[in-house]
Amino acid sequence: MAGAPIVPVLDGRLSGATAQQPHGIGEKLLDEIERRACRYFYEMADPNTGLVRDRATANEPYAPSAASIAATGFGLSALAIGAKRGYLDAALAQARTRITLKFLCDRAEQEHGFFYHFMDSDSGKRIWKSEVSSVDTGWVLCGALHSGAAWNDPEIRKLSTELLNRTDWEWMLNGSRTLCHGWTPEGGFLQYRWDSYSEGLAMYLLAIGSDTHPIPASSWNAFKRPMRAFEGIFFIDARAPLFVHQYSHAWFDFRNRRDRYANYFNNSIRATQAHELFCLSYSHKYPWYREDMWGVTASDSRTGYRVWCSPSSPPDGTLVPCAAGGSLVFMPIDCGTVLENMFDRYGDKVWSKYGFIDAFNPGQRWYSRYTLGIDQGIVLLMAENMRSASVWTAVMSTPQARRAFEWVGLQPYAS
Repeated sequence: MAGAPIVPVLDGRLSGATAQQPHGIGEKLLDEIERRACRYFYEMADPNTGLVRDRATANEPYAPSAASIAATGFGLSALAIGAKRGYLDAALAQARTRITLKFLCDRAEQEHGFFYHFMDSDSGKRIWKSEVSSVDTGWVLCGALHSGAAWNDPEIRKLSTELLNRTDWEWMLNGSRTLCHGWTPEGGFLQYRWDSYSEGLAMYLLAIGSDTHPIPASSWNAFKRPMRAFEGIFFIDARAPLFVHQYSHAWFDFRNRRDRYANYFNNSIRATQAHELFCLSYSHKYPWYREDMWGVTASDSRTGYRVWCSPSSPPDGTLVPCAAGGSLVFMPIDCGTVLENMFDRYGDKVWSKYGFIDAFNPGQRWYSRYTLGIDQGIVLLMAENMRSASVWTAVMSTPQARRAFEWVGLQPYAS
C-alpha cells in the first residue's frame, strides 16, 4: 500500500532462538511476527472506517470486503503496539485509532451498543445476516479500553469511554443471570447463552465493571466451570478449541490472581499442556506432529473452516500457528520453539509479509493463502505481553478492569 507507515521488514532468514532468551523463540523472529501483524491490521483496515477485514491474502491490495468486529478490536490494540514499538508511524496510528473509534460511535450499525459480527468494511453495515454478537463486541471493547489507556489523547479517551458506556449489558442478559450469545432483527435474542466456561471471561469483566449498564457480580458465579482430565492434567474446559483459553488473557492480566474457583492463568497453562499432549497422541498418524511441532484450534483447513478441539473433532494433520502463538505467555519455551521450527522448516510456504499464514498441512501439501485477523491478533497481543506486558499494563490501569476484578473476587496472592 502506497504510503503505508510501516518500518521496513527484514528479508531473508532470521536468527533462531538464543540462549539468553527466556523463551524458545529468537528475538528477531518475535519482532518480525509483531511487525508483520501490525502491517496486516493497518493495511487491511478501511482507511475511512478503521474496520479490519476478516481475512486477506498477502498479495492483494486493500479493497472493501467482509470485516470482523473482533478483528477490529485486535486492530485497535495493534495500532497502539505498532506505534510503541516503531512498527507504525505513531501519528498515523493515532489518527487511525481516532477514525476507528469515531466510526464505531457514530456510523457503524449497532443495537444497544452491540455490533454485528460481520460488516462491510467500508460502510459498517451488517452482512450475511450475522448476529449482533455479545462476545465479538467484547473484543472490540477490549481494544477500545486498551486504546483509551495507551494513548495520551483526550479524544481517544472520550470516544473509548463513549463506546464502553453505550453498551447495554443488562439488555444482553435478557432476563437471565448469564449473557446471551446475541440478537438478530429477524428472530430476537439467540437461544444460546454464555453459561459455561469460555473465552468470554473478558466479556463478563467488561459487563460487571461497566460504568453505566453493569450486570450483577453474581453473574460471574452463574456460568459452569466443568473440569476435564487429559493424561493426568486437570483443568476447567468445555471441550472447546484452544483459543477459549487464550482470548481473555490477551487484554486482562490474570497472573497471580484467583477467585473462589481457580487461578485462570494457571488453568490456561494446563489447558495448553493438555493440548500439546492431545496433538502428540496423533503423531502415529501424522508424524510431523512432534514435541516441537504441534497446535490446532479453530482455523482454515483444506476442507474449509474447522474447529479442532477434542477426540470428537480430531485433527486431520493440519497445523495452526496461532495455537502455539496464542499460548506464548503460558508456555513460552514450548510454544516459542514451535513457531521457530515452523519458520525454519517451512519458510516461505508458511510465511508472508503479514507473518504466518493461517494454517497448513504438510502431509497434504496444503498451505492456506489467507491471513485471518483474529488469528493474527491473538499471536500479536500474546507476543507483546510475553515481551513487555504492555497490553496488560495499560488495560489493568483502567478503573473498569480494577473494579471488575475486585467485584468478582479475583484477588492477588503470592506465587
